[in-house]
Amino acid sequence: MFKTEYVFVRILFPFILGIYIFYFFPALVYIKWLTLTLSVILLSILFLNVTYKRFNVYRYKGAVGILIYILFFSLGGLFCLLNNESLNQGYFAKAGCDYLKVWINNEPQQNSNIVRFKAKVLTGYKKNKQMSLSGQMLLTVKLDSLNPIKLKYGDEMMISVKYTEVEPPYNPAEFDFKAWLGSQNIYHQAFINQDHIVSTKNNVGNRVIKTALNIREKQVAKYRTLIKSDEAFAVASTLILGYRADLSKETLSAYSNTGTIHALSVSGAHVAIIYFVLDFMFFFLNKNRALRMIKILIVCTLIWAYALLTGLSPSVVRSAIMISILITAKVLSKKTNSYNVLAFSAFCQLVYNPFLIWDVGFQLSYLAVFGLIYLQPKIYNLLYTEHNWIDKLWSFVSMSLAAQIVTFPLSIYYFHLFPLYFLFANLFITIPLILMMYLGIVVLIPSFGFLAPVFEWIINFTNATLKWIADLPYASLSSIWINLPEFSLLSLSLGLFIYALTKFNKQLLFSSLLLFVCYQLLIVRDDLKIFNQRKIIFFSLRKNYAAAFINGKEAVLVSDLSSEDKNYSFSIQPALTQLQLKKISIIDFKKDTVLGQFVLKNNQIAFFHYRILLIDENLNNKKINGDATFSSIWLNGNTKFNLTKIDTGIRYKTAIIDATNKDYKIQILKKYIENNDIDVQVLKKNKAYLVQLTQ
Repeated sequence: MFKTEYVFVRILFPFILGIYIFYFFPALVYIKWLTLTLSVILLSILFLNVTYKRFNVYRYKGAVGILIYILFFSLGGLFCLLNNESLNQGYFAKAGCDYLKVWINNEPQQNSNIVRFKAKVLTGYKKNKQMSLSGQMLLTVKLDSLNPIKLKYGDEMMISVKYTEVEPPYNPAEFDFKAWLGSQNIYHQAFINQDHIVSTKNNVGNRVIKTALNIREKQVAKYRTLIKSDEAFAVASTLILGYRADLSKETLSAYSNTGTIHALSVSGAHVAIIYFVLDFMFFFLNKNRALRMIKILIVCTLIWAYALLTGLSPSVVRSAIMISILITAKVLSKKTNSYNVLAFSAFCQLVYNPFLIWDVGFQLSYLAVFGLIYLQPKIYNLLYTEHNWIDKLWSFVSMSLAAQIVTFPLSIYYFHLFPLYFLFANLFITIPLILMMYLGIVVLIPSFGFLAPVFEWIINFTNATLKWIADLPYASLSSIWINLPEFSLLSLSLGLFIYALTKFNKQLLFSSLLLFVCYQLLIVRDDLKIFNQRKIIFFSLRKNYAAAFINGKEAVLVSDLSSEDKNYSFSIQPALTQLQLKKISIIDFKKDTVLGQFVLKNNQIAFFHYRILLIDENLNNKKINGDATFSSIWLNGNTKFNLTKIDTGIRYKTAIIDATNKDYKIQILKKYIENNDIDVQVLKKNKAYLVQLTQ
């Protein structure tokens, strides 16, 4: 049932399934049940092992295998629940303390006078009583413009804070900030001013991490003095050191649209480049087992030294662990199964932090490595050549194809983009990336700073070439939105198709094509829906208003936000992109407008049969008379209009209150409208209001 070479592959899947299920069902009672289940299974396995010969247990291998699957499923669930800090009895949000003692648990990120960081809670104070607490929050601090404090990893401080639960996404296709923070064990956030912080003058952070961050800070400062171009400096700091520099939108777009964005995130590719060169440099240590052990120590030490240089970036640490396990297993075992070693690496990391399963980098890294192990040799063997350089080129091509094919469904599911020239771009960037990696490290060594101009030129040349590729016709397919069922069908059909080709299995090939047809039918259904869509989306914002009047692939967006505003990019643009709109006209309330079926005139909006009465500052201290029926009234701009002055002949079914109204005004308006048994939609800290005009 459990072949030795595949043992970790087999146990990894139930372990991941346990993590997945109990992540969505966190409860203390499950910890007790899972502990009991594990105890019973372990005792059962021990009993079966002791009585193996007596009861001929080998005849019941299937039952034993199921027991082992249940064991690791329960283990995954238990690790997941124990890792969830919100379930702890001493979780800070349960205590309701007025003051908290916290320490900075990551490198603070500063943007202008705003600093954000993860704050690990140590103790709390309530009515002069101290209590030991646990958990962490996302803390945002507004710095004093005249005398800003300097915050570093590990700094301990006292804060007076009112924390709130992280808010869910309120608009269609909006980034799920709550789920993203939840995968990092953060469920609450707070915003405070600098004067709410009292430093204890202690630094309680991990010494290794603190040292790593200090080293990286010094190297970033050295890059700043050596590299003149701001863009080249940003790329160098990001690519070599994993430092979050401010890259321009143009550069980010060039890397994204060419499928080379992985080069800008210090990850497995960078660690692999270092490993391959180190492996080549110390080839003379391959003569016997003892020398190979020395080689492992040297290579692993240098890889972890690079991880230290990057400030122990999570993606680099993950890759360093993976490669360390892979090369160690390769040397220590005569018959190394790459799949088993890969599964063991993933298993170890998930035991340490089960929530890594939601990390996109973790998912893509392991998928890409799996593609290189399984698919790359099969693609490489399709072409044989005696020419050495052509063979090496084909080797690079097969690696790029393998990694891109296996990560294709996940990439479009998360990023909604597929670069068509990824092969050409990745072939091009291979040599510059290797040169940038090694030159970037060398220029940091004293007396080698004279190489900085060469390093900077290579970066600028690479950026310019990638921008040229990105500007070519049909460089990428964008706005590819697929849901979870479509992603599952695409992944299954692709996996079965590859496996069927390698095994020459007609039945599996037919099954893969059938799944792909089902996927295509869902895509066609989505396209038909988009072509015939007719709807209105009233967006939920913090201080602004926005409503999209959508007809097919065209829309009129009524808003006080410009397309350059960050709130537009975060809350509105994702929904419009998901709906695959080709033409978007942005207007505001100030000017009467007629665009197709959309009419804005005299404080009224008409869109097909849906009519809106706009109540804003233009109607302050006025009275509305007449006999008319509206689908809704829209209350905007903290209007001073008295709703009692609407004549009884004016009828409406829904009242929409947007975020331009003050909180107190929203409560007054909401109470009055609800007392009149009319539906109220508040577009602030609530879900967006969607009106479907067609089914």
